Amino acid sequence: MAAPLPVICLAGPTGSGKTAAALAMADALDGEVINADSRQVYADFPCITAQPTAEERAHCPHHLYGFLPTAQKISAGRWADQATALARDILARGRTPLLVGGTGLYFNTLLHGTAQIPPVDPALTQALTDRMEAEGAARLHAELAQVDPAYAARIHPNDRQRIVRALEVRQATGNPFTWWHKNAMSPPPCAGPLLVLDAPLTWLEPRLARRLDMMLDAGAMNEARAALEHCNDDGAPGWSGIGCAEALAFLRGRLNFEECRSLWLRNTRAYAKRQLTWFRARKEALWLPPEDVDGVVAAARSRWAR
Repeated sequence: MAAPLPVICLAGPTGSGKTAAALAMADALDGEVINADSRQVYADFPCITAQPTAEERAHCPHHLYGFLPTAQKISAGRWADQATALARDILARGRTPLLVGGTGLYFNTLLHGTAQIPPVDPALTQALTDRMEAEGAARLHAELAQVDPAYAARIHPNDRQRIVRALEVRQATGNPFTWWHKNAMSPPPCAGPLLVLDAPLTWLEPRLARRLDMMLDAGAMNEARAALEHCNDDGAPGWSGIGCAEALAFLRGRLNFEECRSLWLRNTRAYAKRQLTWFRARKEALWLPPEDVDGVVAAARSRWAR
């Protein structure tokens, strides 16, 4: 087997300042940024998913941001294949691959390998998708919590794609998703430090509220309206993300504006809490103060072993 590719991973909860730290690392280590956030892959939602701005992207090369249509889904395995290919190319050019984002499963796949789950009958996938449309995400998420509580606790209750995937694996194989990720893993494609911004909820909460209001002022609802013209399917994977789902509920008339903002903020806080819980369970994580960009750069530099 080929040796894992050396990379640097920068993670943390939403709103913790990963972009600023990533740009500083790119300057110090001649780096290129690879997106490791499952929501920032969608082309229709650059504002709602807080993708790096055009000015930030001009600072250094950025990859895997805003490339996927709202109607398409992407698995952690597919993302890891693309990220690994990019890391190999970046290394071949003598630069440093910087994986930056907040999706724990992406980092886990990259640094620990992929669960070798047997193929699932497409008819089962379709049956669960049909149930999702008829019964709603909340009901199927509750069902998942009964058969795989550990995985259900890690994902958003409205994440239709991951709920269906976990249920189909459980039904097809007899083992829960978490079992496969503990007992049937492929070799990891990459290796390197996992730097995590230690942003507690008390520190994050006012920043998340300000960021949400900035998104709304910047035209988040207009962005969602335009996305509806590209994809009018409420069940499409791109609509399941935080912010996207709440904006869609507002545009469909299921929430008024204040209800939408309140739910969006509440769900964002809950997501940040889940992210912190997930990363705190990673023994390899190195926790760093979110506002100490120089400290993050120093930690990356000292652990970069090309």
